[in-house]
Amino acid sequence: MTGYFIYRHMAPFGSSSLLTVDLGQQYVDLFAYFRHTLLHDPSAFFYSFSKTIGGEMVGVWAYYLMSPFNLIYLFFPGQSITTGIFLVTVLKYGCAGLSFAWLLTKTHTQKGWLVPTFSTAYAMMGWMIANQLNMIWLDTTAILPLVILGLERLFKTGKVRYFAGWLAVMLIDNYYMGYMVILFSCLYWLYGATKYWQNFKTFCVHVLKFAWGGLLAVALSAWILLPTLWALMQSKAKYNVTKVHWKFEYAPWKMLAKFVTGTFNFDQMPSGQPNFYVAWLAIFAFILFFCRRKFHWTVKVSTLLVTAVLILSFCYEPLDLLWHADQFPVWYPYRFSFVFCFWIVWIGAQALTDRLTVKWWQGTIMLLLTAGIFGTVYLNIKHVTYVTQANLLITIALAAVTLIFLLVPKPRIQLYQIIALLIVAVDMSINAVASLNNLSYVSQDEFGNYTKVLDQTVNQIKASNSGFYRIGKTFTRTKDDPMQAAYNGADHFSSTFESIIPNFFGSIGQPDGDGVVAYTNGTLISDSLLDMQYFMDKNVPTSQKSNADYRSYIPVTSTKPDLQNYQKSSTLSNTKISTYKNPYALGLGFGASDNITKLKVSKTTGDPIARQELIYQTLANRSTSGLITAENFDQVIFQNVKRVTTLTGSVVNKQNLAKTGSIYFKFTPPTNDSYYITLGSNLTTSNASYYINGKELKQYPTYRHTIAVNVATNSKGKTVTFGIQMKKTSLWLQNFTLYKLNNAQFKQSAKVLQQEPWHLTHHSSRQLRGTINIKKAHQVLMTTIPYSRGWHATVDGKAVTTNKVINTFVAVPLSQGKHTVTLTYRPPMLLTGSLISGVAAIGTVAWFTLKRRRD
Repeated sequence: MTGYFIYRHMAPFGSSSLLTVDLGQQYVDLFAYFRHTLLHDPSAFFYSFSKTIGGEMVGVWAYYLMSPFNLIYLFFPGQSITTGIFLVTVLKYGCAGLSFAWLLTKTHTQKGWLVPTFSTAYAMMGWMIANQLNMIWLDTTAILPLVILGLERLFKTGKVRYFAGWLAVMLIDNYYMGYMVILFSCLYWLYGATKYWQNFKTFCVHVLKFAWGGLLAVALSAWILLPTLWALMQSKAKYNVTKVHWKFEYAPWKMLAKFVTGTFNFDQMPSGQPNFYVAWLAIFAFILFFCRRKFHWTVKVSTLLVTAVLILSFCYEPLDLLWHADQFPVWYPYRFSFVFCFWIVWIGAQALTDRLTVKWWQGTIMLLLTAGIFGTVYLNIKHVTYVTQANLLITIALAAVTLIFLLVPKPRIQLYQIIALLIVAVDMSINAVASLNNLSYVSQDEFGNYTKVLDQTVNQIKASNSGFYRIGKTFTRTKDDPMQAAYNGADHFSSTFESIIPNFFGSIGQPDGDGVVAYTNGTLISDSLLDMQYFMDKNVPTSQKSNADYRSYIPVTSTKPDLQNYQKSSTLSNTKISTYKNPYALGLGFGASDNITKLKVSKTTGDPIARQELIYQTLANRSTSGLITAENFDQVIFQNVKRVTTLTGSVVNKQNLAKTGSIYFKFTPPTNDSYYITLGSNLTTSNASYYINGKELKQYPTYRHTIAVNVATNSKGKTVTFGIQMKKTSLWLQNFTLYKLNNAQFKQSAKVLQQEPWHLTHHSSRQLRGTINIKKAHQVLMTTIPYSRGWHATVDGKAVTTNKVINTFVAVPLSQGKHTVTLTYRPPMLLTGSLISGVAAIGTVAWFTLKRRRD
């Protein structure tokens, strides 16, 4: 794999990188934040304000960042982290092979050159190739053989510690894949119980020891599992499937196509069949297991049952859901197929002797089964678009060469073992190259240049202001940019994302989804409320050449005329980015009317603009109407579109379907106020293109709720034209409305809320302390810290109960006068989990100490 990556010019060996899909859009930023946490801010292990506007981090670490391989990233700062990713990737391939070789050697299953032969087949299995971009899962392939080795020792010697210890390591490294390893361990135990059957008494002892080993592993890892469980209950667990369909997900024969080399491509990522390609030598060896007389018939039956369960799990929905913890995967289906690859190679390794002997009748069975697989795929090749005839022919050739090799006499065993290794290496290399060549990658310049500019600008802001503040921007490489540059932002993407934040962001007109938010549509109100004290905006290049280069690595995702209302800072700007300071930012906390504690805001309460007005004016205890008004367009021009009299909610249709249909909405602002247009979730770039005064609207492309687009500011007397160019024959103008913000009223409300700031005297990722002077009765300390049971408040040294307001934020009730308020975050269930793990660890050590003394 190292040779292939060098051939593809992956950094540091060229201009490309291994970054693609989630690795380029998510993991690389989290790895950078891993480095920041260990070197600069250890408290960020528990909580971080770089995770959107704030969120717990134990769940993020447990799923993404607990791999010991990540320590390598400490030596690769900034844009050089892609080199670290290269190194970690090849090391994980190597450790998977080494671990499997250790299993083969310690169980005396194989020896000589056949050890690297089967280890190569395992380390480069189809699951590994398809999921190398999901680096957070790859440790599993190195730990699984050690867990199985522990089970083997449990059956042979009765010792539990190896199984419990490595299973605990697996759960700590990645609980998600650890869950799948637990399920597979249960299946493997059934196989092992028949393989090592002695009598019923021994069987019962094995049952108890297996259960004890599993419970001990869970107890030893409880320190991270319990707080992670709590985090999941606030995030991913809310999306569990509530209704199971007892059906097959697709025609099972389609799985046979995955025995063809190179059958992984981009289309297979969101949905497809399981990736379990292994070398044909391992497949033939697996078939040979059932043809060998040395294995008892009960062992063959249990092996067949385990195999059947695994295969059925690939196509039968209830079993598929079970393996994925009651949630259908979002992309990367059948994530547990690594256990099937392991199973095929491991069983095969037990069947194929060091002499590589296969009898002709056994070869005939292999030939017939293989012919059946290839014949089925060929006859249905039109229904499996990821299989090409060329790849099918290559696979047939590989299988034929392998089968002939197994059948021919072998006078020099060592030489033929080396040939077997070469056959497997070629087989697996062809699959790797054919599969990975189907993917595109982020160039090193695209990642490195963007990261350099982002880091430079953020560091300039940090050097000028050491206080607490949030930073917004009009451009985006990924939703985890705040973690890449370690600043307090508002974007985020992860699988353990508390659902209250996407719900709130969606309600105020920001793009959101399950596990993702992008703060690209901030208004003056939301910028003020969420303490967006600084905004980074791209500079417009002067030359065509620099413009093309600039667009390639700084993608603009926000149109924001409102920046004209902020103060541009010459000292914080550079050649690529201009930085603006927001004079209306309210700070992380401020005194506000306690009416906010009674306010109920739902998604049915008007549209995003109305919700923002209601929240802001309630906080300021001012009239909740008049700040924002709906406006009419002065003129609407329909070009090749049937005219409608009512705009909002109408469905417009083309007249001539062969020509482009366009609508132009014109208005001339009588004031310099801010204007916004709301676009429903149907009005995305897949259905139409959007323009402001002839220039394409810069907008984050996907959103599931209505968003608010800033279309004008300081445009008094100037005609503003908002254009829509239809991409389909009809278009639903969902929630399409023009709004005007009364800037003067907004500034008055902002001034009221800025009169009682929470002056922070200390701030870290998990503790905030500051003073506040409440000048009026019926006030609260309103914060824009997302509410969590983990936040604990003290006022003047005394513990108080926090309130959850707008179903999103932490508020602290206060009386009139000066107060010192401290907020401290303690991960729920961390103490309980730590106590359980501590007791388990101490108890285990004490047990072995006493046992050793007794012996």
